[in-house]
Amino acid sequence: MSVCADRQTDCLTVTDWRSSARAREYRVRGMSRIPEKLGGKLAITTWGPRWFEPATTAFWNSVHEVRPDLYKGFNPWDRICDPGSLRALLAEAGIQQAKVIAEAGEHPIPSPDAWWSAVLGSGYRGTFDQINPLGQQKVRTANMTYIRDSGITSVEANVVYAIATKT
Repeated sequence: MSVCADRQTDCLTVTDWRSSARAREYRVRGMSRIPEKLGGKLAITTWGPRWFEPATTAFWNSVHEVRPDLYKGFNPWDRICDPGSLRALLAEAGIQQAKVIAEAGEHPIPSPDAWWSAVLGSGYRGTFDQINPLGQQKVRTANMTYIRDSGITSVEANVVYAIATKT
């Protein structure tokens, strides 16, 4: 996240919530002042419910097999994956007038390799990187096998947006 030093920017977009809930709330409180200074907008995007399902379940099950202690151990976005929760977080930060929208989506998964690229390009990478090389290979193989054998060609890519405008 960056803001131009000359304060000419009139929109701030936040898309990365891969941190603790406490740190995220602190950043939202700080960001709530930025649109006021800029006279613009604050836009937030976060993962919605059932993110990457049905393949997410296969990912977490494979993680559980090799590192039960990491099983769903780091999903800070879960706290704000629906409009009501995101609206409540914004209200805690003093942002009362925000438009919050849930949008259902789908992401194509044309091959097992495409799924694996999605895993490594998402917040799941933080969990995967904590696993030793042998365990990583088992997780990767289990996921590739799941995608191939299940025949799925897409996963859910639901998101929640919030837009606050300084009035």
